[in-house]
Amino acid sequence: MCGIVGIVNIQGDQPIHEETLRRMLAMIRHRGPDQFGIYLDDQAGLGNARLSIIDLHGGQQPIANEDETLWIVFNGEIFNYVELRSDLEARGHRFTTSTDTEVILHLYEDHGPACLALLNGQFAIALWDAREQTLFLARDRVGILPLFYTIVDGALIFGSEIKAILADPRVPRAIDPVALEQIFTFWSTLSPRTIFRNIVDLPPGHYLIARQGQIDIRPYWRLDFGLPVRERSEDEYIEELRDLLIDATRIRLRADVPVGAYLSGGLDSSTVAAIVRSAAGVQLDTFSIAFSDPEFDESSFQRQMAQFLGTDHQVAFVTHADIGRVFPEVIWHTETPILRTSPAPLFLLSQLVRDRNYRVVLTGEGADEFLAGYDIFKEAKVRRFWARQPTSRLRPLLFRRLYPWIAGFASSNTAYLSAFFSEGLMDTQAPDYSHRPRWRTTSRIRRFFSDEVRQAADALAQPEDRAPFYPEAFSTWDPLQQAQYLEITTFLSQYLLAAQGDRMLMAHAVEGRFPFLDHRVIEFASRLPSRLKLRSLTEKYILRQVSRRWLPDAIWQRAKQPYRAPIHRSFFNDARPGYVDHLLAPEHIQATGLFRSMAVAHLREKALSGVRLSETEDMALVGILSTHLLVEQFIRDMRMPQPLSDADDVRVCIRSGVAAGGDR
Repeated sequence: MCGIVGIVNIQGDQPIHEETLRRMLAMIRHRGPDQFGIYLDDQAGLGNARLSIIDLHGGQQPIANEDETLWIVFNGEIFNYVELRSDLEARGHRFTTSTDTEVILHLYEDHGPACLALLNGQFAIALWDAREQTLFLARDRVGILPLFYTIVDGALIFGSEIKAILADPRVPRAIDPVALEQIFTFWSTLSPRTIFRNIVDLPPGHYLIARQGQIDIRPYWRLDFGLPVRERSEDEYIEELRDLLIDATRIRLRADVPVGAYLSGGLDSSTVAAIVRSAAGVQLDTFSIAFSDPEFDESSFQRQMAQFLGTDHQVAFVTHADIGRVFPEVIWHTETPILRTSPAPLFLLSQLVRDRNYRVVLTGEGADEFLAGYDIFKEAKVRRFWARQPTSRLRPLLFRRLYPWIAGFASSNTAYLSAFFSEGLMDTQAPDYSHRPRWRTTSRIRRFFSDEVRQAADALAQPEDRAPFYPEAFSTWDPLQQAQYLEITTFLSQYLLAAQGDRMLMAHAVEGRFPFLDHRVIEFASRLPSRLKLRSLTEKYILRQVSRRWLPDAIWQRAKQPYRAPIHRSFFNDARPGYVDHLLAPEHIQATGLFRSMAVAHLREKALSGVRLSETEDMALVGILSTHLLVEQFIRDMRMPQPLSDADDVRVCIRSGVAAGGDR
């Protein structure tokens, strides 16, 4: 993968400076440290920071078509590029590289935006048509890779990361209170908002065309939980999913560098690793996280799986102090407040991968969302079951089977469980029924907001800012499908694939690949009967049946254990980082103006006392610290790098008009 940047005049003809593009690329050089390239003409500037995965020596970007009227910079991978290229060559296209990037370029020549439907991959694309003076931006179907933009002084400025956009001195830096409210409710912003005011993301599955002062944004793919084309037997569904996963994994091994795999010890990553070893027949190195805190550690299952597969297994051993130490770097890369410390160990894991000279890893993300692996799906099912007999004393006891990883939850008394889960119990027709308990719990941490933040959010928020978007077909889907839609559209791209995925991987120039997010697997899973995804309270039922051929019984039968990391003990321990006291100090809280100083002081004192914080208090602590780190790093004192120099292997193509110019 790589990083891309660009500036395109959509109104007027402000000069586009090469130095600005060089500074934007310098800001994201961690994404692509191998090569850099710039295209510049009177109206557009494109830039690429390249991480070489395919065609290591011949794929420097930007890349042009045959007559140099189309120029592309690209972040990602097109996994079916081999097949697509063969067809393009048969139709007369000439290639100058062996990259998948050039395949996109020629597909666009033939099909325009419709070419996106032909791509199997993860991507953020920027293509400039110099003849038509048109910018084309596109993002993959579920938003594996990021793409942000803003409009300032008649220019559209875009980048793979927000920090690249902020490197343009014209772009103002300010926190969006509406976005902050969203994060402290849904765990993330609702696309297209970001935490920075007037900087937005291109939503997953959409493309943007900017031409003659107009911007047109359109979807090219939508998540659809329709009925299957034809009903099949359970065995037929199992075989079809098995075949899809094998092929999705096989094509994700295409690379000119070694490919490793993450191994959490759970069903999803173990399945991917087993397919590589068993079905693809490839030797494999695996990587995992072990925690010093046994409450979070899954290393025994990881070792068992690594021994079963015979992989060369590497472990990142993470302590509480490690998480606190790297947390500021984590926020620099997430570019958003977060409510969990979970990205920090993944940051350390990708560092280990890079230290072992790997650039690509396969992971199991996506299985929980599309095959119903999360406890929230079981929770909603139990609540609906209870709602049929709301006076039952037995049905609430089913909640004790959920969330075994929350200390004391299984032994909670019936009165507590009933009180917590009964709110809104009978409103089963509400579109957000499945997620109300989570969002209600998370929104409680908004009590830490200052009056100024509350008032600003109320003044700026529109109705669509405080609820997810529900498609027209939503009401026709069954309850599990509705819950899956909400989880995928509010959590997968905006949080999981960003803060825990792309950003932590690319912080150390490591590319993640996700077989479960192959669009063929997604579309198959979306049309599966719900009984094959969640059977009674057994999550990912069909995946268990698929994987039992490849995995030990202890792994494929294992109950889901969510990936988590320690929170307050990471900041309040014998090695307490200095920034914690600074950011939580009353004078700092008051000066920043985002949170109530007395409420934060009480939370700090409770953490210092050694008393275990509740889940809500843990989220509040991380949210406050990460928000203040964000303000320090991006608003008050943003570190601007020196522009790339000629020593950085920068290839620059400067053109005036369409016909003139040349490489420099």
